[in-house]
Amino acid sequence: MSPRGLLLFLTAGVIWGTPYFFIALAIEEFSTASIVWIRVAIGSLVLLPLALSQKALVPALRQWRYVLAFAVLEMVIPWALITQAERSVSSSLAGLLITTVPFIAAFVIGVLGDRSAWHPLTVLGLVTGFAGVVALVGIDAFAGRIEILPVLMLLTAAVGYATAPIIADRKLHNTPTLGVITLSMILVTAIYTVPVAFTLPGDLAAMPSTEGIVAVIYLGVVASALGFIVFFALIKEIGPGRSTLITYVNVVVAILLGVVFLNEPLTPGFLVGFPLVVIGSYLASQRRGVYVRKKNRVTTATGEIGIPDHS
Repeated sequence: MSPRGLLLFLTAGVIWGTPYFFIALAIEEFSTASIVWIRVAIGSLVLLPLALSQKALVPALRQWRYVLAFAVLEMVIPWALITQAERSVSSSLAGLLITTVPFIAAFVIGVLGDRSAWHPLTVLGLVTGFAGVVALVGIDAFAGRIEILPVLMLLTAAVGYATAPIIADRKLHNTPTLGVITLSMILVTAIYTVPVAFTLPGDLAAMPSTEGIVAVIYLGVVASALGFIVFFALIKEIGPGRSTLITYVNVVVAILLGVVFLNEPLTPGFLVGFPLVVIGSYLASQRRGVYVRKKNRVTTATGEIGIPDHS
């Protein structure tokens, strides 16, 4: 990895490891719909002048169907589910379960026909990661420390995160990145306008604290607008497959912030499941040959696990 690639990798990893902490702060004073709407509305306002100046919005509008699909899977569904789930589970757990994105992406790519996803080590990674989630949920649920519904919400969000970049890579790779991100946030803002019209006035009935206001502003400017710009630059630098590995940095940041500033506990299930999820995601995301067995003979061809780069 080049020095620029490493810098982008670490920057994206840190930026996208922080939303779980700031969501935990924001949910104390804002509804789920309000948090998502404010986040994308601020992101849209930050990015729109840049997109217009670079004439990136019109090409994205021509591909609005795929942009809408990307926005729904990347923002509309995951951001609402993660925000709502954090009302019942810790920010650390939310960050950990989103770490399943790389091995979910590997599985999806395999289903779509990439035979490299069925390499024995990749399959081992999928099984190991799944075992980690089962251990995490099972141990803590048995001890009464965790609710199943929020976990399912977070895993559903992870599926969206794993699937959306595949759409972007296969259908939007010739569309300006800035235009895709900006139009996505504008569409999400429009989608959430109706529900937020019923919830935001109530949230603002009592003036939110400085902490709450700073949290939603951070989610819009840094975790959304800046985060996507850095992440798409990272994809161009090191490829979409390896870019998903920033989730390992994400979870470390999320755990540190949760434990240090929110006094979140490290449960037995967390301690058992965390290494299994990380190891499984690592194995499932690695570049390796396609595994094909014919008449007891194994042949290989170069391939990349994760999101294939067609650009």
